[in-house]
Amino acid sequence: MKLAALFSGGKDSTYSIYRAIRAGHKVCCVLTIYPESADSHLLHHPGIKHTKTQALSMKMPHHSTTSPVQKQAEDDALNRLVRLAIKNYDIDGIIHGGIRSAYQKDRFGHIAKLNNLTPVSPVWKSGSAASYMYEMVREGFKFIVQSVSSGGLDEYWLGRLITTHDIKKLENLGETHGFSVDFEGGEAETFVVDCPLFSRPITLCGTTHWDGYIGRFEILEATLSQYAR
Repeated sequence: MKLAALFSGGKDSTYSIYRAIRAGHKVCCVLTIYPESADSHLLHHPGIKHTKTQALSMKMPHHSTTSPVQKQAEDDALNRLVRLAIKNYDIDGIIHGGIRSAYQKDRFGHIAKLNNLTPVSPVWKSGSAASYMYEMVREGFKFIVQSVSSGGLDEYWLGRLITTHDIKKLENLGETHGFSVDFEGGEAETFVVDCPLFSRPITLCGTTHWDGYIGRFEILEATLSQYAR
């Protein structure tokens, strides 16, 4: 199928594109909504303006819009982007990167149904949280933690590139503090800096904000490396 991908720049939406392509689909473009605040239950917020750099590295057309953090406004913004993708690329379906959130899956599925499209969920219920994380790292996905908002996750993690060693540490912390290792509950947000889809890795320049409870790594600049694969 010809697909458009809902793209946040995080590990799950990026890995969903990778899996869809490996399954034989053609991903025609990526679609991003910039929420006006971090309060959205549907949309990724940290670093999302830098998705255009990631799309450039993937050599995929990138279409974006902004939206207030209100359910109807978000649905309307997403619907506009999907209709643009239908018009420009004659897509058959849309990809979303939800792992276990029925709320997000239902919202995206509703937009697909409105437009007679097939919803494609390549990472939906992808085994255990830890095995999913290990799989991504083994497949060459490199991503940093961009925000944290859970007990057990402190400023140490902000801007950190996740390795297999880190996943083991996260497993231990998750057992103690009750969060999911894959961050599906919103405990943390990520940003992909390199993966098999990218023609060039991305170099980040940023600063850390930590208030003792929650924090974020603010990306000030995201640039493509001069070294191609």
